[in-house]
Amino acid sequence: MSASNVAKEPGPQGEESPVVRSPSPEEKKKREYKEFGHDEEKPTHANVDMALIELKAEDLYDKEKVDLETIVIEDVFKLLQCSEEGLNDEEAQRRIELFGPNKLEQEEQNAFLQFLSFMWNPLSWVMEGAALVAIVLSNGNNQPPDWEDFIGIVLLLFINSAIGFYEERNAGNAVKALMDSLAPKAKVRRNGSWLEIESSGLVPGDMISFKIGDIVPADCRLTEAINVSIDQAALTGESLPQSKKLGDQCFSGSTCKQGEAEGVVISTGANTFFGRAASLVGQDDDTTGHLQKILAQIGSFCLVSIGIFVLAEILVLYAGFRYSYRRGLNNILVLLIGGIPIAMPTVLSVTLAVGAQQLAKHKAIVTRITAIEELAGVTILCSDKTGTLTTNKLTIDRATIRTYGPFSADDVMLLAAYASRTENQDAIDSAVVQALGDVSRARAGIKLLDFKPFNPVDKRTEITYREESSGMLKRVTKGMTGIIIELCSRNKTEELENRLEADVEEFATRGLRALAVAYEELDGQDPEGEGNGLELIGLLAIFDPPREDTKQTIDDALALGVKVKMVTGDQLAIAKETGRRLGLGDHMYPAKVLKDGPAPGGKHLSLDEMILDADGFAGVFPEHKYEIVKRLQGLGHLCAMTGDGANDAPALSRANVGIAVEGATDAARGAADIVLTEPGLSTIVHAIRGSRVIFQRMRNYSIYACAVTIRIVVCFAILAFAFKFDFPPFMVLIIALLNDGTIMTLSVDRVLPSMTPDSWDLAEIFAYAVAYGIYLTASTVALVTIILQTTFFYDKFGVTFNGNPSPSGPNDYQLHMIVYLQVAIISQALIFVTRSHGFFFMERPSVALFGAFCVAQLVSSIIAAYANFGFTQIQAISGGWIGIVWVWNIVWFAPLDWIKFAMKATVIKKLRQRHEAAQAAQAITGVPITRTQSRAASIHESLYSNRVSFIRRAARKVGFGSKITMKPEELQRFSSIQAQRTGATLARNPSRTAAA
Repeated sequence: MSASNVAKEPGPQGEESPVVRSPSPEEKKKREYKEFGHDEEKPTHANVDMALIELKAEDLYDKEKVDLETIVIEDVFKLLQCSEEGLNDEEAQRRIELFGPNKLEQEEQNAFLQFLSFMWNPLSWVMEGAALVAIVLSNGNNQPPDWEDFIGIVLLLFINSAIGFYEERNAGNAVKALMDSLAPKAKVRRNGSWLEIESSGLVPGDMISFKIGDIVPADCRLTEAINVSIDQAALTGESLPQSKKLGDQCFSGSTCKQGEAEGVVISTGANTFFGRAASLVGQDDDTTGHLQKILAQIGSFCLVSIGIFVLAEILVLYAGFRYSYRRGLNNILVLLIGGIPIAMPTVLSVTLAVGAQQLAKHKAIVTRITAIEELAGVTILCSDKTGTLTTNKLTIDRATIRTYGPFSADDVMLLAAYASRTENQDAIDSAVVQALGDVSRARAGIKLLDFKPFNPVDKRTEITYREESSGMLKRVTKGMTGIIIELCSRNKTEELENRLEADVEEFATRGLRALAVAYEELDGQDPEGEGNGLELIGLLAIFDPPREDTKQTIDDALALGVKVKMVTGDQLAIAKETGRRLGLGDHMYPAKVLKDGPAPGGKHLSLDEMILDADGFAGVFPEHKYEIVKRLQGLGHLCAMTGDGANDAPALSRANVGIAVEGATDAARGAADIVLTEPGLSTIVHAIRGSRVIFQRMRNYSIYACAVTIRIVVCFAILAFAFKFDFPPFMVLIIALLNDGTIMTLSVDRVLPSMTPDSWDLAEIFAYAVAYGIYLTASTVALVTIILQTTFFYDKFGVTFNGNPSPSGPNDYQLHMIVYLQVAIISQALIFVTRSHGFFFMERPSVALFGAFCVAQLVSSIIAAYANFGFTQIQAISGGWIGIVWVWNIVWFAPLDWIKFAMKATVIKKLRQRHEAAQAAQAITGVPITRTQSRAASIHESLYSNRVSFIRRAARKVGFGSKITMKPEELQRFSSIQAQRTGATLARNPSRTAAA
């Protein structure tokens, strides 16, 4: 027989052709019950004899020789050079080498290269350049190379890289362990006997077996099928399982819901349907993520600031002051070492890695670490329906049961359960029996005499039983409405049929599948005997119910400012009904509007406006989901996409944050950024809140880092210009090292999440940074000016410089130490201002941050009191000077909060008003917020690209076509092409045993 399949094309509102198609002229015309379902398509056959063609790839693709849509199962065995006895171990091993393992490839990252990658970004390059300057270019004025600064810079680089590497490696190992624990098994025939192996060991030509509850391990054609029903929701997004028969194709990742089957594997690994769905993954050329773009812009701000003042120093110190080569170089090193926020990539990376581990406690495994930052800014959550918003488990809707006879709704449910199997159930039988609550009631009080299970021809089940209480024989049948009503004879009237037709049509418009139930009594004791005539007693509605926590999750998401849209491959009627039940709304559209656009004269002027306004879309294919996400991103939104099937993989990859829900397929997990390991969407709300906490930590650090850059470069440049002050580069290294150690603890700081989506307003960050930086510069310049121009501190506190009331000059070694201590203390204290929204003392920091700050200040004070390093220009100062510096810093620290408030009331307010005006203008004009980049800008951003990819994006392999189509007839065509490709490969690489 040829490989045939029931075609399933989405239809508007579940309309359906007549169930009974060819009534004889003598018959009364049978009614057309508009069931929610699909038409059937007659099978076709291969139009040539496969034995007559040569086994060449060019022949296999010639439709004149081979009809690609149908290859009979016998021809598949010829193509794959195998039999129903399966392969032997030697041949299986040969084919593993030929076709590769049956899994999506993962890339193992080299640990050493991962470590070095932390030193490969523009900020690190400047520090590495500074190290070279210290060791290579410092040979001047009869002085040796600056080994101390060189070693210090290299040590700083290695410490930052080691911390980032450790945290990211830990997170990567956690995800790898999770994925390893999910390795599926398969039952395969090898050497003539059945055994269980890991499904990654399957090869084309293997004979496999699966039964109810099993996941199909590879794309295959069925060689034996006993009452088989396959759930292809992971492929097509449809919630109803499909019947399969001999010769039909089954695809990797689908689930057997009923029966048992054997099949021959036709394709494995990246060449399966999963692999082809994954071919859309990674199509986009935008390889740099959102955080990388932000890092690039912050890095550019710091580099430009440093560059301006380095250039100014070169002109002033060399051209103006005629500095010697080495003296000027030391001043430039101070700006390079102190101004570069070398720890920024590491601090942000550690913050994200620690955040990923915190999210793991809520059963969310982060597979792309920078997705955490993007989740904080998500404004739209596009969610798949089947298995994500719903349970992907059919249920009887008790509230909508219709009755037509003397039986109550509970009676109808009980009789329907009688007519259901209690073991080896299909999805519908299981739904009916589970609806009773107590499944034992399905056989309680009756003795089973005869049972006819569902089959694709009769399309109904039937039970004949003896009622133990009365001893009477009774018969109940349930099934497709059109079939059941034709069997009824006792109460079938015009009025009843009109009512039934209306009820079925109402169910169809709501996306509910109708299941009719009929009942009769038998006169005698013969189970095979005729009854008194079947009577229609009820109509059950079957649907895929929402998960228990989904509605609350959606409400929580809306409260956090995240709009939820349903994007599903299921029918429009089902999508609308689900939307109504979840409070999402039923303002949904079929996928064809994405191609045709809004209807003329409608309320939407453009497709973008329609997509923004819609509550969801139904009947979509992967390219539709991908297009929806891409358009929303073009309108300036950050999108999250949830899903569980292979058909979700392209959109999961395109989305800013792809979320694979619990039980997702390998393809979906491979494309996702976050993998949930427990059912439902409630984890997403935890993840959004957690990501916003992490975002606040990163924003606080970014303001701090930029402010310190301004503070260092402006401060020491002004001191050099005004007083010819030469600060030793090594002490700037000490400041940077202590700062980094303290700032690392920001990754566990206590902050409050925002109740609206976060966004990087860099203008705000830079404005705050400039204000804080200039103010802190003033604190240092004022202190140095008072010390050099007056004897104020000697007169008031009696402190001296080696016994003198004033320093010996602007480069007095003790003055250097005073400046070091003042800069080190107040620079670190700034973090308490940047991390708070109000007064700094109103928001308690974490114990780790406060403890690290105290330790750093203690170390700085000890260095000031005791350090007399011979290799650098410093000298220990008295306790009096240390006390003066502390008091000075406290006095200058107090107004910092007021500067923050003043900035909010003036500059920041104007920036936000301008931003809101731009958004309003965009909403009126409908112009997408897009940014055209130069190639140089794109390359610059890529330098900050994410170093860690914990799950390898499914590589695009050689395969047929570049688009995925979900229609079952296209799936069948695809399976034929898979068999031909595999056959062509085997023909080019013949088996040695076969040749012999």
